[in-house]
Amino acid sequence: MRTIFWKDGVVLIDQTKLPEKLELITCKHVVELLDAIKRLAVRGAPALEVAGAYGVVLACIEKEFTRVDEMKSHLIKTFDLIVSTRPTAVNLSIGAKRALDAALKGGSIDEIIRLALQEAEKIAREDIDRNRKIGEYGSKILEDGDTVLTYCNAGRLATVDWGTALGVVRSAVNEGKKIRVIACETRPLNQGSRLTCWELIQDGIDVTLITDSTAAHVMKQGMVDKVIVGADRIVRDSVFNKIGTYMISIVAKEHGIPFYVAAPKTTFDWKKTSKEVIIEERSAEELVYCGEKLLAPKNVNVYNPAFDSTPLDNVTAIITEHGIIEPPYDVNVPKVLRI
Repeated sequence: MRTIFWKDGVVLIDQTKLPEKLELITCKHVVELLDAIKRLAVRGAPALEVAGAYGVVLACIEKEFTRVDEMKSHLIKTFDLIVSTRPTAVNLSIGAKRALDAALKGGSIDEIIRLALQEAEKIAREDIDRNRKIGEYGSKILEDGDTVLTYCNAGRLATVDWGTALGVVRSAVNEGKKIRVIACETRPLNQGSRLTCWELIQDGIDVTLITDSTAAHVMKQGMVDKVIVGADRIVRDSVFNKIGTYMISIVAKEHGIPFYVAAPKTTFDWKKTSKEVIIEERSAEELVYCGEKLLAPKNVNVYNPAFDSTPLDNVTAIITEHGIIEPPYDVNVPKVLRI
């Protein structure tokens, strides 16, 4: 099933409830969607792109407007609110901007709503199509019997459907290849253990869960053939992904294991460098508590960045819907993606 879709509001899987419960929630107001984004009920760069677009649609219908100019002013203000919720993931702003630009072309209130929803649905369909293409290209790097280590969740739950990094695995399995996955738990919110393991088990794909600190050990023991991760933003010198990805890339490089990034064109922010990207910091409670269980002194100082940047020098290749991009990236990324 799709992770996020429109049905009289934004319907999405509440990923904070997984794996204990599969629960759908419906957001009928922008504030509800923003809350879902902030608390990671919906997450993953591609899924956030669609959420951003649907957020503009919600802004169109959550209140009654009598004038077109009033409605358009409200949409512009809402756009700023949407993009501020997750500053590191560039896809969120791209999706919201596309829907906003489409809506602003409308000459009447009904036309504005129609154009915004039409663009948001188009973005959702595009996400599914490009993830399938990423999977098709990426499956070529996997051989029968490979074991893939992945980090965080870059599966269908991080997209509208199919997935990026896990989409590569799914495509290879669909081709008849026997692929095993080692999933790191991905502290502090355990997207690897809660989400990646859940969706791979749903698909009957062989998955083994390890602690994050076990990653170096399994690579040293020769238990990993390839590493494939997703991305929240790719700039000219690095890849931004879930905190801990950089560490995984260093260990893979040390042991001569190919390190791949799977991401759509919309994740590329090629005009920027890593110094220009804001890394989101999340609350201390994520480290101090596990549910209601206290794991550390309440008054301890906490540093909890949500992402880190992996130098492109550590990346073997980037798998996109336009093909597999290999170094030199400064030449081949603009060439393949035409950016």
